[in-house]
Amino acid sequence: MAAIIQAQELRKTYKIGKVDVPALRGVSFDVEEGEFVSVVGPSGSGKSTLFYILGGLTKADGGRVLIGGTDFAQLSDAERTNLRKTKIGFVFQKFNLLPTLTARDNINIARDIAGRKATAEDEALSARINALLGIDKRLDHRPSELSGGEQQRVALARALVNRPAIVLADEPTGNLDSKNSDIVLNMLRQSNREFGQTVLMITHNPEAASFGDRIIHMRDGEIVAPEKDPQWVPSTPNKQ
Repeated sequence: MAAIIQAQELRKTYKIGKVDVPALRGVSFDVEEGEFVSVVGPSGSGKSTLFYILGGLTKADGGRVLIGGTDFAQLSDAERTNLRKTKIGFVFQKFNLLPTLTARDNINIARDIAGRKATAEDEALSARINALLGIDKRLDHRPSELSGGEQQRVALARALVNRPAIVLADEPTGNLDSKNSDIVLNMLRQSNREFGQTVLMITHNPEAASFGDRIIHMRDGEIVAPEKDPQWVPSTPNKQ
């Protein structure tokens, strides 16, 4: 299979006061179409910076990101935004739901932003995803009326509604209990296996990371071997 995500020598440095703090130090890897890849590492390892660069939300200081062979750096702002809208679904740790909209409208707004009109097939798929996530009875509620777990499940449904080729998830279980974590992880795995979506998940949790087909370990802005990650504890969940 061809690589759908290519990270090539990515570098990023933040300036804190008078101090330069490297976040990424030449990170390179490929993700093949249809893969579920987990990027695991402790706080400060650079994995969230990597997430934002891969999604075109932050620019790297050096290196390249290619999505389906298209170099983000060669695109205009409008072209980069359009690629994100049509090719990538985002799941953020803090949910990022609009407080004045119902769960249903928070999900459908992703379709509106992408300029898509829902077909009968789209509606059927959306209804199935909502049922699998257990939010089908909560769609008329606003975020303030939902639990944290329900809000994250709404955010995941929003990321999947346009059937994007790529799903980028940043600590999707970071604020969830074990029950809701399992629901979210199983849905990510199902969207990967059944719908053929490529999933790249950022996490500090070894158990969550083990849901992926492949695990990339990061530490101090670099990719390291598993044995060099002292926080890594291998774990194998019950995969369906």
